[in-house]
Amino acid sequence: MLKAVIDTNVFVSALLSPDGGSREVLRQALSGRLKPVFANALFAEYEALLGRDELWAHCVLSAKERDELLDAVIAVSDWVTIHFLWRPNLADEGDNHVLELAVAGGAQAIITANVRDFHQAELLFPDIHILTPGAFLNWRKNP
Repeated sequence: MLKAVIDTNVFVSALLSPDGGSREVLRQALSGRLKPVFANALFAEYEALLGRDELWAHCVLSAKERDELLDAVIAVSDWVTIHFLWRPNLADEGDNHVLELAVAGGAQAIITANVRDFHQAELLFPDIHILTPGAFLNWRKNP
């Protein structure tokens, strides 16, 4: 099964927009067609976002429903312990843990709206595809 790190911006977009690639990525994860990988840092980032009420002003899901959805995603995910920090020196220091998680978890892809910053790393991992949700879905059809 294909493993991927689903960046927080994809999760937010999936909850705020009923259409589009982000929602389909989430559907694939929940239906078992995609295996998300998580570690402590990414989970903490997700939880912090869920606590930002202003972000969810236009979301049709209640806070409880959003928490339950995250629980459902975690339930179908692989939990990874990161033993080695690669420090790829991404433009946004806060994204380094996402790439480190992909390496540690054996992920084939990072799904993010923030593709540009990941391609500017000092340390590249050519076997990990950095893709937007739409590009990921197209890649899955034609790997």
